[in-house]
Amino acid sequence: MNPAAPSLTPPSLVAGFGCRQGCTAAELGALLDACLAEAGVPPARLAALATREDRALEPGLQALAAERNLPLQGVSPEALNALEARLSQPSERVRALAGSAGVAEAAALALADRLGQGPSHLLLDKRRSARATCALACIHLEAERP
Repeated sequence: MNPAAPSLTPPSLVAGFGCRQGCTAAELGALLDACLAEAGVPPARLAALATREDRALEPGLQALAAERNLPLQGVSPEALNALEARLSQPSERVRALAGSAGVAEAAALALADRLGQGPSHLLLDKRRSARATCALACIHLEAERP
């Protein structure tokens, strides 16, 4: 595949992030790139970035969104909590810190659900760096008709 060639596949993924305050765009970007590589998908497949509402104002996440030319969407605590049954790794520690059993996976799923025509699913469950987590969710796109 020629990396300079335009992608014929529409953006169909959401990257969800959990991060500590002060996490840099460089760390978040490296984690995102590692997740995309592990999943075997090009960056052009990304439609948006998601995180919990209060972290959407983090300078590192805002800088990453600007660098990648992607929207960054904050997800409410209620929406994160509503997705607990769909998380691969719910965490009581994260619940104590963030108010929900997961942030990266839940944020990715919540936004992918909102952007799609049906329930989304995780393509890659959360991966960690020193100060952040990232997960990839597939947006359910309606199949093309002949």
